[in-house]
Formats: sequence, C-alpha cells, structure tokens
Amino acid sequence: MARIGCNVINCSHNDSGICYANKISVNGKKARTSNHTCCSSFLDQSTYSTLTNNTNNDGPCNIIGCNVKTCAYNAGNICALNDIAVTSNVGRANLYSETYCSSFKCK
Repeated sequence: MARIGCNVINCSHNDSGICYANKISVNGKKARTSNHTCCSSFLDQSTYSTLTNNTNNDGPCNIIGCNVKTCAYNAGNICALNDIAVTSNVGRANLYSETYCSSFKCK
C-alpha cells in the first residue's frame, strides 16, 4: 500500500504528516524538477475543514495518480513508488500550485 508523507501543514487531507485523501493526483506534464509538479488534490483546511476520513478504506491514501509524463516513476499514469512525499514551496499553501511532489525524478 502506498504511503504519502505530506508536509503541507494546512492541507485538509493531512493528519500528522500522512495524507488521508481517497486518492491524489500529481500534475506537471512537462516537469524537469520537482518544483514544476503539484498535488492537485490539495484543499486548504481554512476553507474545507479537516477531511481525514478516507471513505474508500480505513487507512491513509493508497492511490497515487501521476500525470507527470517526464517522471521516471510514472507507470501508466500511476506512481510506481511505494511511498512519496508532498511538500510546499511556501510556508502555508493557498493553492495546489504551491505544493510539489518531492519524490519526482526526471527521466
């Protein structure tokens, strides 16, 4: 089962550094560095409250969609890694574009 470490402290899906979204989607089609990717599943906790009850199973998120065509771990739009890390390039993210997949590796 995939595990998503999340350092985006104000994401609604983040509970103690673990992502509890039903699934996430990492985007950045032509990314060359991790900063050119983003977690499009980010939701600001100040708007959406806490969303850490995964309705598809009783644990953390285990579906990682990857739309980053340049990522070495993209296997048919699914991340091939067992664990990934999502973080923010600002203190408190306001938009999904202020997050990124720090596990990204360019082909």
